[in-house]
Amino acid sequence: MLAIAGLSMNAMAQEDPTLKYSVATNSFWSNWFIQANVNYSASWAGTDKIFQNPFYKFPLGTALTDVDHDTRTALGFSLAIGKWFTPGLGLRTKATGIWMGKAFNSDIDKYLAVNENVLFNLSNMFCGYNENRIWNFIPYLGAGVARNFDAKANTFLVNAGILNTFRLSKKLAANLELGYTSYGEAFGAPAHDGIAPKHRMNQFSVEVGLTYNLGKTGWSKTPDVDAIKALSQGQIDALNAQLSDAQAENARLKNMLANQPKQTAAAVVAAPQTITKVVAAPVSVFFNLGKSTVASKKDLQNVSDLAKVAKDNNSKLVVTGYADSKTGSADYNQKLSQKRAEAVANELVKLGVSRDQIETVAAGGVNTLSPITYNRRATVEIK
Repeated sequence: MLAIAGLSMNAMAQEDPTLKYSVATNSFWSNWFIQANVNYSASWAGTDKIFQNPFYKFPLGTALTDVDHDTRTALGFSLAIGKWFTPGLGLRTKATGIWMGKAFNSDIDKYLAVNENVLFNLSNMFCGYNENRIWNFIPYLGAGVARNFDAKANTFLVNAGILNTFRLSKKLAANLELGYTSYGEAFGAPAHDGIAPKHRMNQFSVEVGLTYNLGKTGWSKTPDVDAIKALSQGQIDALNAQLSDAQAENARLKNMLANQPKQTAAAVVAAPQTITKVVAAPVSVFFNLGKSTVASKKDLQNVSDLAKVAKDNNSKLVVTGYADSKTGSADYNQKLSQKRAEAVANELVKLGVSRDQIETVAAGGVNTLSPITYNRRATVEIK
C-alpha cells in the first residue's frame, strides 16, 4: 500500500500544474458512478495472526490446523454505486459477495456484506482538480453489515482501504482496490465440537474491475470573482482615462488657439491648419494570482481594437506589466510583471502588430488600485 501511495504521489507531482483549478459545487444528479469488481481475499480468525501475510497461501489457501485461527482464501465479486460531492469527497454503497472456502475442500461458506464508504480523493485534495488525471489515489473508511447464509449469522463490520482508479476515457476507469475488513465476533469461523470460536474474522482483499461514470461528469471551473471585478474596474479606468485624455486635448487646443497670431478671416480660410492626433484610452488585461496567462479572453477584444488603431496609424504600443505588492517578494513580482507584459505583447503580435512597434515595461509589484487584486494586470497604450 505504501509503495502504491508513493508511486501515486510521484505521478501526481509530475503533472502540468496549469491544468489544476478550483471548481464550483455540482448538482445532486452529477458525478454518480457504478463499479463492478472481482474480489480475491484471505481471511483468518483471531488477532495474533494479523501481522502475518494472509496471502502467503494464495492461490490454493490450505486451512491451518487450529480452527480458531483458520486462514482461508476466497473468490467473490462486488457491486457499488456512489457519488462525488466534491472532487475530493464522495460516498459509496458497496455490496460484496464471497464464497469462502478451504482451497479444494468442500467446506464453503457464502457471505454477503453491505457497507457504506467515505471516499477521500487525495489526488484532487492535494494536487488540485484535473479532469484528465490518469491515476487517482483514493483512501476510504466505512462500516456496514454482513450475513453468513450457511451459518445463518449476521454481524457488523468495519473496513478501510485504498481505491486506485486509472482513467480510460471520460466515462470509464479501471480499478485496483486494496482493502481490510474486520467482522463481528465469531462470525464466519467454523465451529469446533459444537463450540463457536471467540475471535473476530479479519480479511485482506484485492479487487480489480471497472468504474463507469453516470450522467454528467466533471466539474465546472469556478469564475474568478477578482478577475471579473477587475474587468469592470478596468472598463471604468479606461473610460476615465479616455475622458482625461479628451480634457487634456481640449485644453491644449484652447491654449494653441489663444496663442495664435491674429489673422484675417480670409487668411484663415485660405490657409486652414489640420491637426492629426491619435487618442486612445489605455486597455487593461487582467491575470489571476501568480499567473502570467490572461484570465479572461474577453480582455483581448479591447486589445484587438487598440492593435488595429496602431497598425492603421503606424503607432508604437507600450505594454506595462504589474503585480500586486501584497503577494510575493519584490524580485518575484518584478519577474511576474515582466512575464505578464510579454504575454500581452505576444497576443499583439498574433493580432498582426510588428514586434518593433511594441515596447514592454515591467513595473513590478504595485498598490495603485483598490482592492489590491486589481493590480494583477498589464496595460496597453499608444505611445
